[in-house]
Amino acid sequence: QVQLVESGGGLVQAGGSLRLSCAASGRIASIYLMAWYRQAPGKQRELVATAFSGGSTNYPDSVKGRFTISRDNAKNTASLQMNSLKPEDTAVYYCNADLTTTAGLRYPVVWGQGTPVTVSA
Repeated sequence: QVQLVESGGGLVQAGGSLRLSCAASGRIASIYLMAWYRQAPGKQRELVATAFSGGSTNYPDSVKGRFTISRDNAKNTASLQMNSLKPEDTAVYYCNADLTTTAGLRYPVVWGQGTPVTVSA
């Protein structure tokens, strides 16, 4: 059994910053990638940041230059630093991982429960 737990969401004014954290637990052997998605009310879930085990990262244009994802491979954690937040960043943010357990089972899609972020104008 593997689990992702997010924390750090909340209410912030436009232009402010928040830092989200995600911790993976369970019998984890390796994590290929960790990512953050978000889903605003009435909209599809969208990818906002990806961090691969080798260190590379990807961002969509909507958050590039404002959001930074980081990983601690030894601790199986990932963080999302969000700066210059805008009201349109308001959403529930979900952590995602592609991992393999110590039993050799591949879990390509593991989701956390989500943490809400609200950016006021």
